[in-house]
This record gives sequence, structure tokens and C-alpha cells, in this order.
Amino acid sequence: MNKVLRHSVAAFALAVVFSAVGVTETKAQGILNEILKRMDNHNKNLTSLRAEVTMVKFNAQLKDSETTVGTAIYRPRPGKDALVRIDWRKPDESLAVVDKQYIIYRPRLNQAYQGSTNSAQGNAKAGGALAFMSMSKGQLRQNFEVAYLDEGTLSDGTKTVHLELTPKTRQSYKSAEIWVDANGMPVQSKVTEHNSDTTTVLLSKLEKNITITGDKFKIVLPKGTTIVKA
Repeated sequence: MNKVLRHSVAAFALAVVFSAVGVTETKAQGILNEILKRMDNHNKNLTSLRAEVTMVKFNAQLKDSETTVGTAIYRPRPGKDALVRIDWRKPDESLAVVDKQYIIYRPRLNQAYQGSTNSAQGNAKAGGALAFMSMSKGQLRQNFEVAYLDEGTLSDGTKTVHLELTPKTRQSYKSAEIWVDANGMPVQSKVTEHNSDTTTVLLSKLEKNITITGDKFKIVLPKGTTIVKA
């Protein structure tokens, strides 16, 4: 900003700037509240979900990305964390998340990995990314600083609004972003770690409120499977 300005011009310029900022912030806050309300209503009405899932993991140091595709099923539970299962096609493996514990089964290696979602690595991170779907408006406000960023269109053509979630307390990741469709459904999430690696999860071909029984989320390990504690 120029240091030498006539007082009247400076006062007018500053008034215009601060007025514009105030209007913009008020408008953004209004949009954010409407989005969170829409998400809350959608969350309350969602009893189950089946969808195609695409996960892209980006290594910031190597500037390299890896894409994995599969099918996800999801079922929220009142007062508990949602049930999640993803069956990846490439590579061939299955992930189930129950009560913040995950299990990954890799049939080709006859191995299973078990651990906590709080310290999840690799494809287990997808379960954590899907956790944003089950958060209520109150939970989002309680755990994150939520900011409205912009509107956009995803790679599958879905029009969305884009939110940034910054944890209020230190987590295993630095920040998260979610893209919410017109129905209030978070259809894409992106988690950025402290080392700037990212995991982006996109949901498509959504089937909502269908019958998915609890046994579908259990991975039955064949006899002789080697179990590795992560």
C-alpha cells in the first residue's frame, strides 16, 4: 500500500476495502452455514451407501501419484462410528473399518494388516477420509475450523462447493478439504499430511439407503492367513 496518500483519499479507499471485505465475509459465512445445514440434513437421512471409489495418493517428495479404484459400502450407526468396507480391484485387497480399527486383507500375499485408523497408512487412509461423511454439523464445528473456499466441478461432472477443514487440535494430518454436492453429500475429500503428502478420495455412482447387512462389513480371513499388527 502506498505510504503517501492524501487523508481523504486514504480514508475513502480504506472504507471501500473494509466494506468489501465485510460483505464478502458475511456472504461466505452465510453460504457456509447453509452448506453445513444441508450436510446435517443429508447425514440424518442417510442410512447406507454403496459407491464406486477412486483414491489418489500423492507423494510430495517424489512428485508421484498412485491411483486405486474399487467399491465402497458405508453404514452409519447412531452414537458410534460408521461401518466402512472398501474392496479394491487394483491391487486386489479389502479394507474394513469398525470402531476406529481397520483390517486390510491381501489375498495374493495371504496377509492381513490390523491397526488403528488414527495411525493408518497406505490404503487404510481411505477409511479415515470417508469418516467426514458421518460427521454432524456440530461435530465439524467442534473439531475443525471450517472455511468456505469456492464452487467447482469434479472430474465426474458433479457440481460441488469446496470446504477446508483445519483441525483445532493436533492430528496425524495437517488439514482436510471436502467437496459437497447439491444434496449435502461430501462426495470427495482430500487429506493433507504434515509432510504435504495427500490422499484424495472420490465417490461416484452413489446408491443411497439400500439394504446392507452388518455381516457385509466383516472380512473373513482364510485359515493360515498371516496377521500383521500395524
